[in-house]
Amino acid sequence: MSDMSSFQRTKSAFSRYAAAALLTAAAAGVAGEACAASSDRWVTDNLSTFVRSGPTDGYRIVGKVNAGQPVTVLSSQNDYTQIRTDSGDSVWIPSDQLQENEGASARAPKLEQQVAELTKRLDGIDDEWKNKVASMQQNIDGQKQYIEELEGTRSRLNQQLESAQADARDAKAQVGNERQQVLMRYFAYGGSVGGIGLLLGLVLPNMIPKRKKRKGNWF
Repeated sequence: MSDMSSFQRTKSAFSRYAAAALLTAAAAGVAGEACAASSDRWVTDNLSTFVRSGPTDGYRIVGKVNAGQPVTVLSSQNDYTQIRTDSGDSVWIPSDQLQENEGASARAPKLEQQVAELTKRLDGIDDEWKNKVASMQQNIDGQKQYIEELEGTRSRLNQQLESAQADARDAKAQVGNERQQVLMRYFAYGGSVGGIGLLLGLVLPNMIPKRKKRKGNWF
């Protein structure tokens, strides 16, 4: 359980770190896109800014641009910058009313979308980790079952080995007894043959009549 808790804490920390890294990368990507085109500018986050027909305050006001509106820089003179609006009009605006990065009102929808995408990714990461944990637990359970099967097989083999060793001892003892019995029968048989031979050697001479010697014969 402690290993699983440590694993869950590591996963949670990794998820938070991944979220922070993705947010940082997303913000850096937005800033990089803004700086990539040096001729692009955005109107500051004021409610609206008046634009003039020329590069000084003496020129008449010909309209206004909204906060966060993207414009294209054409030229600069004095404290004014000539821009082209999204409608195609060429007008002049105070240079301090332009900024190089998107305003908050323009970035907000993109950031919200990125946050939603990151949240979806994190949810996917969480599901992926859950699936991995479930798969690891399943593998552990399978390994435990396999180990139990191996233990059972080892126990049966040990029992069979002990039984075989006992049978071998019994067979060896039986062979020894049979050998002893064979030797005893051999000695008994040999003794019997020797006794019979001795008996015959003693009895047969007495049973065979001796021939009388005749006079004048050498035999």
